[in-house]
Amino acid sequence: MSSTAPHKILIADGRPEGGVGSFAEALRLGFTELGIPVESLPAAAILCRLGSLRDPGVLKILSVGAVFGAPIARRSICVAHGFPCAQHQGWPRTLAILGAYKLATASPGAQLVVVSEYSALHLRAIFGLRVDAVIHNPVHPVFLEATREAATERVAITFVGRLHHAKNVHRLLPAIRNVLDENPGLRAWIVGDGPMRLALERIAGDDKRIEFLGALAPHHVRDRLRRSRVFVTANPAEHFGIVYLEALSQGCAVAMPCSGGGLEIAPQLIGSGIHLFSASLARDSIASALRLALAAGDRRVPLEAYSPRAVAGTYLSADARFSAEGTFHAEESQ
Repeated sequence: MSSTAPHKILIADGRPEGGVGSFAEALRLGFTELGIPVESLPAAAILCRLGSLRDPGVLKILSVGAVFGAPIARRSICVAHGFPCAQHQGWPRTLAILGAYKLATASPGAQLVVVSEYSALHLRAIFGLRVDAVIHNPVHPVFLEATREAATERVAITFVGRLHHAKNVHRLLPAIRNVLDENPGLRAWIVGDGPMRLALERIAGDDKRIEFLGALAPHHVRDRLRRSRVFVTANPAEHFGIVYLEALSQGCAVAMPCSGGGLEIAPQLIGSGIHLFSASLARDSIASALRLALAAGDRRVPLEAYSPRAVAGTYLSADARFSAEGTFHAEESQ
């Protein structure tokens, strides 16, 4: 076991935007709050930092393509943000992701950490991979700030996320429109951008109640959630879904599929603040869950365990399992 804390953290991720980028930024803030110097760099640059990769005094946290640096690294935690999906990513990329995770588990200087029990189950049971720990992602600090302004009227059903096929927003819109018809004055806000935006705007047509807001900064997302009655999402295979927690933290009820990593966030609220619909995404099932969610009261959840500082501390607990030389010996599977 390592007896010394790292003198530096190196975080290498795949891209600055999206969930992985948000994860890297929040984790950077957490380690900074703990007083440990942090350097962030893109995945493509990791192999140019051989000295840092081999330095057992530097903890490396590697995501996406940076995981390929694991075989030559010491004291590295490789983060699986989910499991690969050939339907949406194609078989070449799926095999590349699995290969990267396999390299991590075969490397003496690396641990494989997964962001949800749901994703860990798939990696273990379907792909036969060793998972060394499950650590949930941190929430952005703006969602931890207390609400200072007077309560505002909640007027919307809101989706937040990337607009691509896996998110199934095209399956949500018809059910949302049904519920808007039943609730005069209610609106729908679609927050995010992506390759399906134009197609989704065509589905919405000239319905002025449905607004596409594009990608927003975290504090603007928070402000929209504070004015929303329901947050809705429709990816039955969501790896974790930190935005579910962000929505609950701002007093939204949640409507979501009855599968995915989001079920781990606040299972005690299922049936009160969280309402489930069929993983088949049937229109009637989605509409029914939205109606129940609209009738729910404010269901805020505590966020202390998801703060950047707390999650950074959990990564340091995993780091303590490395030897002084930066190697890791996996325990027998339980």
